[in-house]
Amino acid sequence: MKILIIGGNGTIGKRVSNYFEQNHEVLIGGRTNSEVIIDIADSNSITSALKKVGNLDAIICIAGEAKWDKFDNMSEEDYYIGLKSKLMGQVNIVRLGRKFLNPKGSITLSTGILADDPVEKTTSAAMVNGAIHSFVKAVDLEIENEIRVNVVSLGMVEDAYDKYKDYFPGHNPVPMKKAINAYVRSVEGKGRGEIIRYYE
Repeated sequence: MKILIIGGNGTIGKRVSNYFEQNHEVLIGGRTNSEVIIDIADSNSITSALKKVGNLDAIICIAGEAKWDKFDNMSEEDYYIGLKSKLMGQVNIVRLGRKFLNPKGSITLSTGILADDPVEKTTSAAMVNGAIHSFVKAVDLEIENEIRVNVVSLGMVEDAYDKYKDYFPGHNPVPMKKAINAYVRSVEGKGRGEIIRYYE
């Protein structure tokens, strides 16, 4: 398979990319220092990048931003960061990316535990994660060419434990092998419209 992994140089992305590179042709996408330059917050950037890489068998998106801050501090503009990047960015990956997928191809989006189990300072991130879950279930009813769209929703992963442990008191970190397998299940399995939750 020819797979584009957007965010393939990130904490989770590196591990996922290393796995798929063993048996597939993998292209790494990102805003900087990547084989494929792509900014998911900009639909023109998405289209330009996809035109350069040509037809694909799978797209994995492990990218997208949302502001973390106390609810009292959040402005309308702060919420738009997550709406523009993590939510509409991933919606546009499906909307635009499907045109570059071979029949029976797949698109895998990424969210996280905040959709189901939010913590402090995550009103924006929790909101966009939940919206993506609803979007994936709805788009599966209409998308053509037997394209499968799933979303991987992970808890705090082991490799990010030191960075985020103070935000997630008492949470058990998700082993990296489990995190990788969530993406393997989406890409190499047959499921569609699924929210693949691995929270511990």
